[in-house]
Amino acid sequence: MRNAEMAKLGGLVGQWTTTISNAWFIEPPGTTVPGITTIEWFGESLLAVRTQFGGGRHVHSEMSLVLGRSDPSDRFVALYQDDRGVCRQYAMTFDGGHWTMTREDPDMHQRFIADVETDRILGRWEASQDAGRTWRKDFDLTFERA
Repeated sequence: MRNAEMAKLGGLVGQWTTTISNAWFIEPPGTTVPGITTIEWFGESLLAVRTQFGGGRHVHSEMSLVLGRSDPSDRFVALYQDDRGVCRQYAMTFDGGHWTMTREDPDMHQRFIADVETDRILGRWEASQDAGRTWRKDFDLTFERA
């Protein structure tokens, strides 16, 4: 039986074309990096998010998220990993129209902020090197339902 709170994330399930844009670390400025994201149920209470970026002149990269929930603490959680061997945990909120993931770790603070529509997610990743006092945008991330 599907977890009732996790069922609220059901609109994310599917295939998405994904685009990184406005990344401070990708040259030349204005470069976009295409990708594909698959979001699917993993059992009744988790979502698996798998993204591949690259192709053409862009370096190939892969990342994955497992979205879940701690029922006793009444909170969503996201576990992240990528092909660099990076592994991170994010606190997550989702209300159907707005999706956030945040982490406050000793190495840096990070956050993903997105507006969610039926067939599009407009998001951005930001980072802070000073414990959240100031933020810089890392990149915009757009999902379009495939």
